[in-house]
Amino acid sequence: MDFKAGLLDEKAIERALVRISHEIVEKNKGVEDLVLIGIKRRGVPLAERIRENILKFEDVLLPVASVDITLYRDDLEEDYDTPFIRNALIEVPIKDKKVILVDDVLYTGRTVRAALDAVTKNGRPKSIQLAVLIDRGHRELPIRADYVGKNVPTSRNELVKVMLEEIDGRNAVDIYTKEGNE
Repeated sequence: MDFKAGLLDEKAIERALVRISHEIVEKNKGVEDLVLIGIKRRGVPLAERIRENILKFEDVLLPVASVDITLYRDDLEEDYDTPFIRNALIEVPIKDKKVILVDDVLYTGRTVRAALDAVTKNGRPKSIQLAVLIDRGHRELPIRADYVGKNVPTSRNELVKVMLEEIDGRNAVDIYTKEGNE
């Protein structure tokens, strides 16, 4: 992969997440019955950061859970015909709750589709909303995010890489061109 450009630095990620946090509270007219569910891996620390932001301005600590669909991801080279959900057990009750799914990058929509399956296996929430740090386009399914940190038009030969302190040791979003594709 060849580095193409930096999309977000640490401060830009922080500003985007603060904005998303405010939008979640505004759209839901408060925080009652909200549950944040991060899609592993990077959706989980993003959900935790959103929770911390909401705690600062609403003084309410929202529950955060995770769903693991690691082996069914849009950025892997292999193409899986059916989603593989590694762990569909969600650690908090979601029945009649407003679930906010959180992920780092929205691309084809297949990862979100698998996460929706996992969520609904755990009960029937009142609603499910989607928050993503980056929406890069190229949807293959009719899925759109309710909250977006940054829309980044990309080509299919590009890769958007989100790096978070909790996993990667630094906060940044960069775009790369796949080798052999200029």
